Amino acid sequence: MSEVPTLINDLALILIVASTVTLLFKKLKQPLVLGYIMAGFIVSPHMPYTMTVMDTVDIKTWADIGVMFLLFSLGLDFSFKKIIKMGITPVITTLTIIFAMMTLGIVVGHAFDWKRMDCIFLGGMLAMSSTTIIYKAFTDMGLRQQKFAQPVMSVLILEDILAIVMMVMLSAIASGNNPDGGEMIGSVVKIGFFLVLWFVVGIFAVPWFLRSTRKLINNETLLIVSLGLCCLMAVVSTKVGFSSAFGAFVMGSILAETIEAAKIEKLVAPVKDLFGAVFFVSVGMLVDPNIIVEYAVPIAVLVLTILLGQSIFGTFGFLIGGQSLKSAMRCGFSMAQIGEFSFIIASLGLSLHVTGEFLYPVVVAVSVITTFLTPYMIRLSVPSYNVLERHLPKTWVRALNNITLSHPSSAPKSNWHSLIAQMARITLIYSILSVATIALMFTFFLPFIRRMMPGMHWWANGICGVLTVMFIAPFLRAIVMKKNHSEEFRALWNDSRSNRMPLLVTILVRLIIASAFVFYICNYLTRFTNALMMTIAVAVVGIMILSRGLKKQSIKMERMFVQNLRSRDIEQQVLGLKKPLYEGHLLDRDIHISEIEIPENSTWSGLCLAELRLSNRFGIHVSSILRGHRRINIPGGDDIVFPGDKLQVIGSDSQLAATHAALAVDIEPDDPDIEKREMRLSQIIIDKHSPFVGKTLPETGLRSEFNCMVVGREEGKENLSMVGPSYKMRLGDILWIVGEDEALRRLQEANRGTTEKFTK
Repeated sequence: MSEVPTLINDLALILIVASTVTLLFKKLKQPLVLGYIMAGFIVSPHMPYTMTVMDTVDIKTWADIGVMFLLFSLGLDFSFKKIIKMGITPVITTLTIIFAMMTLGIVVGHAFDWKRMDCIFLGGMLAMSSTTIIYKAFTDMGLRQQKFAQPVMSVLILEDILAIVMMVMLSAIASGNNPDGGEMIGSVVKIGFFLVLWFVVGIFAVPWFLRSTRKLINNETLLIVSLGLCCLMAVVSTKVGFSSAFGAFVMGSILAETIEAAKIEKLVAPVKDLFGAVFFVSVGMLVDPNIIVEYAVPIAVLVLTILLGQSIFGTFGFLIGGQSLKSAMRCGFSMAQIGEFSFIIASLGLSLHVTGEFLYPVVVAVSVITTFLTPYMIRLSVPSYNVLERHLPKTWVRALNNITLSHPSSAPKSNWHSLIAQMARITLIYSILSVATIALMFTFFLPFIRRMMPGMHWWANGICGVLTVMFIAPFLRAIVMKKNHSEEFRALWNDSRSNRMPLLVTILVRLIIASAFVFYICNYLTRFTNALMMTIAVAVVGIMILSRGLKKQSIKMERMFVQNLRSRDIEQQVLGLKKPLYEGHLLDRDIHISEIEIPENSTWSGLCLAELRLSNRFGIHVSSILRGHRRINIPGGDDIVFPGDKLQVIGSDSQLAATHAALAVDIEPDDPDIEKREMRLSQIIIDKHSPFVGKTLPETGLRSEFNCMVVGREEGKENLSMVGPSYKMRLGDILWIVGEDEALRRLQEANRGTTEKFTK
């Protein structure tokens, strides 16, 4: 008999222990993420008194997959469009928090007389809050729809992006180079380049692919396709120097703009939960009791540094980012932990041999402790605000609520400002697409065509050059011509003659940029003189500008991109599922709109709004009921709530939290005797001793007294006739009855003295 693979043994141990511990935590009403970490501590190799995981390498791989799928789900729920709509606010907050926490980490490291590189890397670790852990905590605690959760997730995503820049900076410092040099600038440019490229190409290609195959895709294939796209982007991300989790988030944010986003999120949820559980268990497995004992004082100080630092500087960062004091405190307290990127930075220090071996387990211990405390810090934020509000003067509270560096200006933008911004954005996007196309052609197609045409090097270069120019022609034409006929351009041209020369300069600059791409292609593939190549470049761009075919192609591509980008919004508008326009105004106040989904086993199902009394009980107002593809706006008290309905409700965070808590409690309990309630089909024969002879069906009481149902009267071997309410039972009738075992037994007892037979 073959042995069970070690991986299966380890996975069985992890899931069994995790399920047991999480059931206990569920009973104690604690977040599940804490149960996973505790389960990991129990099965870790550092626990000699319990069964332990044997192959930690494979578990680490599964944990990496868990992080990837968690970030993929986060992207589905929180796309780049949401971050862009928030403007400069999350950028200000993120930079403030990272700078403050890095400084605190360096200071604490020096206080323990650690080496310089240990202190610098420690600062980087303390600056990175955990997107995965906070997202899971928000989900477990039912806080994802609350007002303060959105800015927190925006800042966390920006932190993950800046973590890549930080790792380059730390690598430069470790190697003795100047971190403010070209390597840092190159890293930032690289991140921006690939983000724009992935987003533009993804929004153009992925929705088109899903739309083209919509008739062929069911739930199973949609799950496989979406996970395949997630893994593909994760691979691409690692190939260009980023993390797989970052690539998974990018693909999730792309799919978030498709019509299938909500369905994908539901399909991926079980996969995410499985691998996510393995990840959190693996975090608990990293806890070494010996390290905790040896470095107990530094660990305790670092934990306090994170809790107090994020509570104070995180709150300050969100305050100057435009949040109210209460919202800022909830945001800052939520970020009081470190996670996966801190592990990555610690691993980087070990691989570069610039940090001590003690630092990694210390950081892991700090991460586990702060992760364990995260739900309690989130809950502590509101009481802390209440205490602060009672003790601070009212003028101070008003001043803190008005501390901001990011209020948008109410002055309208000038035509020049709007035009230059649009031209710059178009030039940047199409330049990135052109660079990517040229890189692909020169990397893959040029060597291929040269192998296909040995001895004809010049012709191979020519074919590659012509095809490359043809591929980027729509992009180059858009760079030069886009916005030249816009309302802003015409208004400035007609407004004053002094505007005309600067407007012509904008066209000339973009013409030079487009010609530079053609010049580069010619310079790379030919040996012409610079003057000749520049002439060819300008001539080619001129032909592009005059080409009507390229104009139509460019317009068609842009319209398709905009349609793909807005496809989910368009679907919601068509189906009436888009959130009300007044939601944006509510966000500036203490109330906002949220969605509450009615579970299948909720006791609210089947009740009308008047019976639920949501306004009286919780202070919220139901503005709409979303049912399938229907929207019931301003529902009345007689409107009934059904399972699966989504209620759009308006209220404050505390009111919405109370509603969510009540909905989670008002659940129909599972029937412990469900197996005994199975319905069975039996027959009863009416003879001269039966008390049912000569009685109609209602008079027999089969339904009212015995809770049984007559499905028919037998006529011959195969035919059944219906038994109406006026039919009187006759001798010899064979009735087929449906009921529970107990009901059928009582019916048999009531029919005592008969010769009926029950066939089961």
